Amino acid sequence: MSASRTFLSEQDIERLVKSDNADDRAVATHKVCRLMERSDLSEVERAAAQEIIRLLSDDAAELVRRALSVTLRTSGLLPHDVAMKLAQDVHTVAVPVLSHSPAFSDDDLSEIVRSGGPVRQVAIAKRDTLAEIVTSALADCAVEEAIVIACANDNARFSDTGMTQVLDRFGASEVVHNTLVNRKALPVAVTERLIHMVSQNLRDQLMTRHAILPETALKVADATLERATLDMADQTGASRDPAGLARHLVTSGRMTPSLMLRALARGHMGFFEHALAELSGVPHDRTWLMVHDAGQLGLRAIYDRAGLPARMFQTFRIAVDTYHSLSSEQSDLDPVRFQERLIERFLTQVPFAPREDLIYLYERLDRDSKGQRWEKAMTEKGLTQKAA
Repeated sequence: MSASRTFLSEQDIERLVKSDNADDRAVATHKVCRLMERSDLSEVERAAAQEIIRLLSDDAAELVRRALSVTLRTSGLLPHDVAMKLAQDVHTVAVPVLSHSPAFSDDDLSEIVRSGGPVRQVAIAKRDTLAEIVTSALADCAVEEAIVIACANDNARFSDTGMTQVLDRFGASEVVHNTLVNRKALPVAVTERLIHMVSQNLRDQLMTRHAILPETALKVADATLERATLDMADQTGASRDPAGLARHLVTSGRMTPSLMLRALARGHMGFFEHALAELSGVPHDRTWLMVHDAGQLGLRAIYDRAGLPARMFQTFRIAVDTYHSLSSEQSDLDPVRFQERLIERFLTQVPFAPREDLIYLYERLDRDSKGQRWEKAMTEKGLTQKAA
């Protein structure tokens, strides 16, 4: 330990080894650990330094052990066995190393989450990065505070199963909902499930606060769910994983013709293709050809095979043609402007579709300010009417 002794005075060593005062030993522990951490130690000196650390971890005074934990919380010098020992110590000693120390393996952290209790779970959740094995343990058994902290960290990697478990356990928590919504990325199934939870809450509020009929509440909730699903598609799902989103919606029974039409009118052609592929059972590459390269008959064939309403085909035909024409004419538009132009052009062509398609479309499309202006214009032309 010659390298360390160069920096330590005889008084430091005496305070560390002989002092009966815990405060003195804690100060000496802090200084000794800092010096060892900063020194360029040989292998022999490193081994000797770690023996000193082991002796310090046996000190009867909590203050000394805490000084050791805090000082070496980010150090690679802390031996694995000492880190595990400190992790089982009182909370003031355990938390610093659990929150920061690189001495723990992912398996270590996972086991501590499962057996260590809420304080240790929260400490581990605060680490800068978390592997899937650790977040899975948190998802399975951690308290809500730890879950929220981990979910708020985009460097905490969750598996789809782990994220689903979070929703299974804390699906009623608005704090968890808000935290998940603000993550950079979520599995498509989890995102759509969140949307469904929000719509369920809206339905419950309508039924309890306003005493409306359950059938009416269901209609409002379903409309909210479709709008939210399309908002999600705009932000993440349709652009990142259109196949996954389409598959999930079909599997869960929530793929509707109106959802497909609104997505198409908002420029999500990839999602529309995958929705047709999922509903028809035709592989996506063949579906793509039928939508884009097979003329008028191709789209009609895949549309019918998907089981979509025959009365809405012309409206879908207009949407596809509008997408193609705008893509060829103004391919340099950014996504937001492209979507705006697409909706505007689509709505100008809709009046040439059959009346029943118009009625359905205006009933189901979002009532945003632009939609209201167009509906008013169509009403003035006598092209819309109240649904029967």
